[in-house]
Amino acid sequence: MIRLTRLNNQGLTVNSDLIKFVEQSPDTLITLVTGEKIVVRESVEDVLARFIEFRRSVLQGLSIAWDSSSSHTLLPPALEPRKREPEK
Repeated sequence: MIRLTRLNNQGLTVNSDLIKFVEQSPDTLITLVTGEKIVVRESVEDVLARFIEFRRSVLQGLSIAWDSSSSHTLLPPALEPRKREPEK
């Protein structure tokens, strides 16, 4: 979630997963995947910076490891495949 400001100075928190487009026209217009449009005081660059900062904070909280059997699957450490002990 990112905090922004409407044109009337009212605070607004936006679910960043719902952002489809951010445009400058001349005000900053955010279009959500639902089709709803929001005009905010922040610049496009500021909205993008807040979006990136939020995503980084979420990803830093995750502890993930690559599943070596697949180049596109991420597994949390608890589900990471265990290495087999050599048979004796």
